[in-house]
Amino acid sequence: MDALIKLIILAMLPVQRLCAFIDQNQLFTANSRILAAVSGGMDSVLLVHMLKQAGFTFAIAHCNFQLRGAEAEADQQFCRQLALHLGVQFHTVNFDTETYANHQKLSIQMAARELRYQWFEQVRQQFGYDAIALAHHQNDTIETILLNLTRGTGIAGLHGILPRNNYLVRPMLFLNRAEITAFVGQNDLQYVEDSSNASTKYARNKIRHEVVPKLRELNPSLEQTFERNVTYFRELEQLLNQQVDIFKKQYYELNGTDVHIAIDAVKQLLPQKLLLSALLKDYNFNDTAVDNIISSLDKHSGRIFESASHFMILNRNELIISPQKKVANDLVLIHEEDEEVSYNTNTVKITYDTYKDRFPLSKTITLTDAGLLVYPLIIRHWHEGDYFYPLGMKGRKKLSDFFINQKVPLHQKQAIPVLINGNGDLIWIVGYRLDDRYKVTPQTKKVAIFELL
Repeated sequence: MDALIKLIILAMLPVQRLCAFIDQNQLFTANSRILAAVSGGMDSVLLVHMLKQAGFTFAIAHCNFQLRGAEAEADQQFCRQLALHLGVQFHTVNFDTETYANHQKLSIQMAARELRYQWFEQVRQQFGYDAIALAHHQNDTIETILLNLTRGTGIAGLHGILPRNNYLVRPMLFLNRAEITAFVGQNDLQYVEDSSNASTKYARNKIRHEVVPKLRELNPSLEQTFERNVTYFRELEQLLNQQVDIFKKQYYELNGTDVHIAIDAVKQLLPQKLLLSALLKDYNFNDTAVDNIISSLDKHSGRIFESASHFMILNRNELIISPQKKVANDLVLIHEEDEEVSYNTNTVKITYDTYKDRFPLSKTITLTDAGLLVYPLIIRHWHEGDYFYPLGMKGRKKLSDFFINQKVPLHQKQAIPVLINGNGDLIWIVGYRLDDRYKVTPQTKKVAIFELL
């Protein structure tokens, strides 16, 4: 009798709404294998009970971040028993979250986030799951939007939590917290409570416990209002992305890894800041950088703007966006016995000969008077203040001026290696020009040949 009553009660779960939401957002199909992320809290417990009742094939994944001692161990054991009760496979892992956070210089919350999502993806690939189901709901969306607004965000930060993001799916976004609490209570579903959820030292919890209740006093239908606004914001983002794609097709010119954009086209953008911010989002330029770029469009060429991953150069009538090229080796030594050395992505071959009656036309080969070399030689990237005596010219010249005369784009200069003699003289701007002091002359007895491969 008790089992029959329980079955009738479970029929009260919003499984039809769940399946409709899954189908509407194309989260997964009836044949999909799902990895459900379960903390043991009421949200994820309700999720797996609904998946079970709907007939989906799924497993449970639980992370123990080892931050709450015996409480975390109890949560892990609860999830193990839940999987056993539902008759599904159980995956679990223990993380040393504090050590990871210290090593990566992250907050505990960010460290836990990185660890769990990395592990979820590893399990998904290893066991062949089609999707990773997370138990986020409408109130999580509200908290995320408010957090994004507090920290500063573009349109993308207002669309809330997406139902699907690659393999991550969120089938419970059709429910709010009050509904979840009611369904869990009505069905007498057992769950565990994370004591840290009550603490307001975390930003999200502060919004959950202090900000949202005040907003609900102003608007009792807060979840429904946010849900409508989220729909508008998502459609607005789609419209913005369409305009960005049109602009890219018309005005982006690709040159290897560099992107060239005509400044006149940028000036015609309307609204300028919104569209330029969207265009530069993939290159990690922040709001301040976008303001500085806009204010510099009518100024002199040569201005450089940097993000964490790229830099942009105002180069005459265009903007050039390039990936940051990190110099792996500051310098490489060349000893007299070396036949070949590597410097970052460059390889230089060294040979010696007595034949000196020619000079190759190729920019990748240079001949020098070996008798003038002081070992070890050095290959490094150029430094501000470097100078040399260009072959065939009188007097010395700064490399910065030489690059300007050669019309070398600013973003390419850092990647150009220079060959330095043991006495500090610059011998060769690799691939460009030899120093006149080290050229081969009739008095040269031995020739050192450097070839850029």
